[in-house]
Amino acid sequence: MDAGSLVTLLAAAALAGWVDAVVGGGGLLLLPALLVAAPGVPVATALGTNKLAAIFGTSTAAVTYARRTKVDWAVAGPAAGLAVVTAGAGAALAGVVPAGAYRPVVLVVLVAVAVFVLTRPRLGVVAWPGRRTRWRVVAAVAVAGVGIAWYDGLIGPGTGTFLVLAFTALVGADFVQASAMAKVVNAGTNLGALVVFGVAGHVWWWLGAAMAVCNVVGSVVGARMALRRGAGFVRVVLLVVVLALVARLGYDQWSAVR
Repeated sequence: MDAGSLVTLLAAAALAGWVDAVVGGGGLLLLPALLVAAPGVPVATALGTNKLAAIFGTSTAAVTYARRTKVDWAVAGPAAGLAVVTAGAGAALAGVVPAGAYRPVVLVVLVAVAVFVLTRPRLGVVAWPGRRTRWRVVAAVAVAGVGIAWYDGLIGPGTGTFLVLAFTALVGADFVQASAMAKVVNAGTNLGALVVFGVAGHVWWWLGAAMAVCNVVGSVVGARMALRRGAGFVRVVLLVVVLALVARLGYDQWSAVR
């Protein structure tokens, strides 16, 4: 890898940290950057190296949020615990399940998410504590700690976005609170996946460590900006990230069937 590619990759890691801290979806930037900077790298190795960078960024963002806003630990804690195991199981299947098997499903879900957010302008702008019933808490823990965590271990891009929307829709958190909870769970998914990728030898440790430093810087800036500007700002970034994910996956799907 030449110096120009390395600098570009480190810049992508910082930007990915910012996006992840605000609303999730940093993998949309960092994974393609890794694949371009290191042509021929196995997908599992790209995923594993990305997880090494991401776990430092998400953990830093989680601490930043926890110091300045309320985190619903009754939801985020159990979900994060489940996520470590479930994401590890997903990571064990990375490279075994072809992208074409899940890409259309994720694409449809993302389009539905975009429509859902666009047609509900008040969603996540203010908290709705009345939605936080016992069964909704159980559902949120299951969706985040099992379903979304498994997806993150398997491939990952958009995980933080899915977590934010799950916590907003299921337990009535506003976007800032949901982002805080998402970072806690995302740290768990990154840990579970990283352990599996690391044991399998699918992590470039030195490169991942350098990316982690930049990712942390971006995460701190992103988390502080989200806290300062509030839920309305997070909503705008959320929509941009979802539409970017739709465009990226749509292009990949079109290229696969062309």
